[in-house]
Amino acid sequence: MSDDRVSSPAFDPAANRAWLHASMASYFFDAMRDEPDAMAILERELGTLGVNDRIILADRPRAIITANRNVPGSIYEALALRAGRLPPISYAMFAHSSSAIPGLEHSLEIQRLEFDCKTDAEIAEGLRAGVSVPPELRREVAAAMREDHRDFDMKELDALLAILWLNNPSYVRVSPPRRVAQTLRLLQRGDREGGLYLDVSPVQDGSRETRVSFAVATPPHRGFLTQLMEVLNRLELGVARAYVLDVSTGVQPWALCMFYVRPRGGGTLDARSPLFAQLQRELFNTQILAASSPEYRELVAATRAMSGEDASLVRAFVAFCHTNLAHARPDRFDWEEVANAFQANPQMAARLVQLFRTRFDPGLADREKAFARLHAEARKAVDDYDTGHRHLDALRRDVFRCCLAFIRHTLKTNFFVKEKQAFAFRLDPAYLAELGHDFTADLPPSTPFRVTFFFTRHGFGYHVGFSDIARGGWRTVICRTDDDFLTNAATLFRENFVLAHTQHFKNKDIYEGGSKLVMLMDASMLESVERDQETLRLYKLQRGVANAFLDVFVTKGGVAAHPAVVDYYREDEAIELGPDENMHDRMIEEIAELSKRRGYLLGIGVMSSKRVGINHKEYGVTSTGVVKFAEITMRELGFDVRRGDFSVKLTGGPNGDVAGNALRLMLKRWPEVRFRLILDGTAALHDPEGASHDELRRILLREDLHAFDPKALHPGAFLLYRTGTRKEGLRELHRKVGRTGKGVTEEWLSRDDFSREFGSLVFSVEADLFIPGGGRPETIDRENWKRFLLEDGRPSARAIVEGANSFLTPEARDQLQQRGVVVMRDASANKCGVISSSYEIIANLLFSEEEFLRHKKRYVKGVLEILERRASDEANLILARRRESGLPCTRISDALSGEINENYARLFRYFQTHPELGTKEPFRSALLAHLPAMVREPAFRKRVTRLPQKYRSAILAAELGSSMVYRADREAELEDALRLHLARHYAG
Repeated sequence: MSDDRVSSPAFDPAANRAWLHASMASYFFDAMRDEPDAMAILERELGTLGVNDRIILADRPRAIITANRNVPGSIYEALALRAGRLPPISYAMFAHSSSAIPGLEHSLEIQRLEFDCKTDAEIAEGLRAGVSVPPELRREVAAAMREDHRDFDMKELDALLAILWLNNPSYVRVSPPRRVAQTLRLLQRGDREGGLYLDVSPVQDGSRETRVSFAVATPPHRGFLTQLMEVLNRLELGVARAYVLDVSTGVQPWALCMFYVRPRGGGTLDARSPLFAQLQRELFNTQILAASSPEYRELVAATRAMSGEDASLVRAFVAFCHTNLAHARPDRFDWEEVANAFQANPQMAARLVQLFRTRFDPGLADREKAFARLHAEARKAVDDYDTGHRHLDALRRDVFRCCLAFIRHTLKTNFFVKEKQAFAFRLDPAYLAELGHDFTADLPPSTPFRVTFFFTRHGFGYHVGFSDIARGGWRTVICRTDDDFLTNAATLFRENFVLAHTQHFKNKDIYEGGSKLVMLMDASMLESVERDQETLRLYKLQRGVANAFLDVFVTKGGVAAHPAVVDYYREDEAIELGPDENMHDRMIEEIAELSKRRGYLLGIGVMSSKRVGINHKEYGVTSTGVVKFAEITMRELGFDVRRGDFSVKLTGGPNGDVAGNALRLMLKRWPEVRFRLILDGTAALHDPEGASHDELRRILLREDLHAFDPKALHPGAFLLYRTGTRKEGLRELHRKVGRTGKGVTEEWLSRDDFSREFGSLVFSVEADLFIPGGGRPETIDRENWKRFLLEDGRPSARAIVEGANSFLTPEARDQLQQRGVVVMRDASANKCGVISSSYEIIANLLFSEEEFLRHKKRYVKGVLEILERRASDEANLILARRRESGLPCTRISDALSGEINENYARLFRYFQTHPELGTKEPFRSALLAHLPAMVREPAFRKRVTRLPQKYRSAILAAELGSSMVYRADREAELEDALRLHLARHYAG
């Protein structure tokens, strides 16, 4: 290509102005009407593009406008060049001339970028204050909407126009009414399609251009436009013009994109063409594959060795293999080593992708035969893998074998669903046995009923369930640094497995087995000033995973209902979720409504703790069991907690579900209690005399511990703050506020000193009772349990009642119990949250939403009575068996769970084969006995027939299975069994 920069003549402004009006569409002048100075520079300096690649028309903190010589891919290359240096883009406009710049062989390209993104809070406040859109402008937009978009719901016009006006009034003022109407319709359609919408339509102006309309809720905060332009450039779609807006609705941000494109090879982009299908897959895939990932950079953008969709699958392979191999052997199978196995062997990666596609492509004929052939070839290629690097080859063979097991044991996936924001892979857990003992020895010796793997742009995780009907919470672990992410990723699967296994023990009193969904969210690239983006990213991840979950678990006649899901399992699966770490009320309601809308068999019952349900934090259901266990345990040790003076240390703060409600109940029931240590994610409070009850009540269930007023401290007490750090040069300092006889004092600790002191408090502060009500699993383990002992060898607490899951490892529990500590483990002490959730799902199946809300107070009262009874039954039985046998409480707890679960499994099978028993006495009375008192009333008792048959069988099995243990009279039952045996076999 010739270099024409030197030969280009200079132009005078009048000639340039005439050429611009002849060569640029009228839309361009509308869009630039608010930039007269930039237009003046363009008219004056246009000729200098003969010697310059671009002209800067405006360069301000909130805007950059450039004129460029147009070459294929120039928009993408310009954005990529600035990657990482640009603030988030609020508005982008690109335009091209229809002819070459006079004297040059290139046409003109205008790039306009603005950086004025509004926050949700700003828009919400603006909407509350009221919006005044010029009436004439509103009339013109309404007229354009009626003429061009008859599918638009005009009832929403004013609300959506107000939102657009608050975000970018200049865009609304200068844009033609038809474009404003297009933008509003795009926003409405995007919202109604669940946050992801794509449409193409021909432009009716003879240009052969196609308008690509693309809406994304909560788009990636930075670099998203660059990634979109990379897709268009890679698919050889030239962008004639484009308008891209970042619009917040006051609830979440949106990317609203309109690209006017022409295939560079000729022709048009048609909605029925293979090119459009490819574009659709690639644009939707931007929600799953981050542009910053090595798979995207190396396999897609740089080499074009794979499509974006295939590279996403490779990254999912990496995440699955790493999490399944690293928990047992973290040093050998770290993230980088596993990722390198695929990146260094793109041909092997491509082979595995092809194998996966063959197994699940719904349009492929004779799929299973083709898969068997390709699998045999892939298996041989893996077994024969040999590059001469023995150590690496052995490691990579293990990785590839894990990937093969993943592909072969996946039973259904939403990979071929187009409109997705996360992958879901439902697996047969038999793959664990195939991995071998080396990779499962550190897991509890049980096989789950199902394992489901989820992968999305900013995270991944698992749902592990131990029975057909299963329930357990959904927690999302937010990783704010690379170290957090890598550390948590390596232990994710084991942590999830242990939590689900513990949940299975915990669920012994209800009809659902145990499960747990744990997602990791990578927030490491967010800067501290962007923490508002963290919550948006959290909701984006949870929405994506919820939809992926429904893609594979919504069934019709037992088979996945979505036509793009190939289903090798072919049964309905009743999976109940609930709130756990970082699951907010807003998302609880949203996921429940989504399940109902998409037709999941449980409807809103998929999620507990709803408004039409029993909110855990509002009613303190988990804490009810924890406090009851603590009261009975301390009574066993000689403490009268309702009257006497005794001390407690607690992890989890006053605003947490478990810890906050435990504090509320203890303050109400135990007037003399002294809280010597409270510790949460914001601060630690150590007060030897006991924290002020009045000050705790002030912040209880409203604020975290850092809001505790230091003036309320007693002499000798202090607050150590995790938040509110300051910098001195390169040193990060943490604040410590103490109280002496002279008043409040303040000092600043180095990060190392803070970490040592903060981390030691749980171990060193002495109290009669320790309640872990929050914190990471395995905080006290085989390496550090000795720190729980004081200098004289006594434990720093006489009893531990676990309100948080797996806060102590099994070995730590054993060691502390050998030294006299009474430990009530999580599977017993904090079981009441899941019991409450079980009764919420029953209510969703028995009552309409209106009925439940009308009778909610009575229904919840009955549930709380059941929780107190279930906690008392188990706590008293554990302590009675401890007195009889001398065994530690945790072993008795495990044995009780095992007995009850064994009873349940046997009885469930029996009642499934004898379904008629549920309607006959005394079985019907047993079923009703399981339910809250309100349901047993004559007005409601017949409604049990509304429960699915499988649920009635499960409820009977749960009620009888637990009753046979809690109410057992071993001698009387032995005598009854002997009499029955004699009557059957020895009667004369």
